[in-house]
Amino acid sequence: MKSIESYADRVHFLIGYLHVASIVNGNMQLVLNKYGISLSVRDGLFLIRHQDKEQKVPAEKVTSIILNKAASITTDVMFEAIEREIEILLLSKTGQPVGRIWSNKYGSVSAIRKNQVRFAQSRAGVEWVKKMLINKLNNQTALLLTLGRPDGTGDDAIKRDIEKIEAYKEKIEAAGAEHIDEIAGSLRGWEGNCSRIYFTCISNNLPEQYRFTERSKHPAFDMFNAMLNYAYGILYSKIEGVLIQAGIDPYLGVMHRDEYNRPVLVYDVIENFRVWADYVVVNLFVQQVVFREFFEIDNGVFYLNEQGKRILIQSTNDYYEEPVSINGVQRSRNQHLLLFAQKLSTRLKSLK
Repeated sequence: MKSIESYADRVHFLIGYLHVASIVNGNMQLVLNKYGISLSVRDGLFLIRHQDKEQKVPAEKVTSIILNKAASITTDVMFEAIEREIEILLLSKTGQPVGRIWSNKYGSVSAIRKNQVRFAQSRAGVEWVKKMLINKLNNQTALLLTLGRPDGTGDDAIKRDIEKIEAYKEKIEAAGAEHIDEIAGSLRGWEGNCSRIYFTCISNNLPEQYRFTERSKHPAFDMFNAMLNYAYGILYSKIEGVLIQAGIDPYLGVMHRDEYNRPVLVYDVIENFRVWADYVVVNLFVQQVVFREFFEIDNGVFYLNEQGKRILIQSTNDYYEEPVSINGVQRSRNQHLLLFAQKLSTRLKSLK
């Protein structure tokens, strides 16, 4: 499998890295997940304290602040972050976003919210959901094509799995309806079948010590699923953030509409980009730079520990800041997420 970069060297460096900051292109994402760590403001600098150690970080270099339960911040930090448009995100133990603090300037306008409801009930909404799922399946088959052993063994099995996914993709393309409720059940069933084929194929092509029996979400019962769940949590938070910045209400979904008090539109949009998280995690495992020491294991349930989170977060941030061309536009993946949200916002504003 093609490497994102020299991950073996990168991971061995990060294992000994004592910084709390994830640094990409000179910008910092503060990840506060050590028990008892605190963040305050002093002389225009963010001051990080942990036990008897202190670290000062220029506020203008910080792009986001990620908090776990063990961390604490002052209200001065919140005001400084809002003033500088720095995202503050609260994550659960498994990496799922449970809350965020953002400027009220990102509030959704009523016209977009009203059109979101109309869009969800229209044929255009049906076609949009189908496009998200088709893109997801195309991305899955592209990732599977990067797998395989140097001697070519297993290539035929990968090809057969790709053919099965392609067959389901044809069903999704052919599905027609005026309202998403008419085909939502079928779409979920086909997508679920593809996911089982996809993850079974990934497992079969991982080094033997990393293979897993099935996709386990919450809780995760193996190293791969624990890391993938956390990677999805990072992506969920990024997508929710760009939707909010674009003035879109993340709680008004199209296909996902029945989950109370959940950002269901994020669940719709993430299908288009889920492969990014898959690629980072699969790459780490293929290169065999993931170790048991990266996890806490409680009654058979796997959780990333501080060391594992640092490796994954830095690897993810590096990947998302890498410039790529999408539809002829060369931007970082983070910028492509924002462009996607802005285009969706423009479409909703002009909905007739």
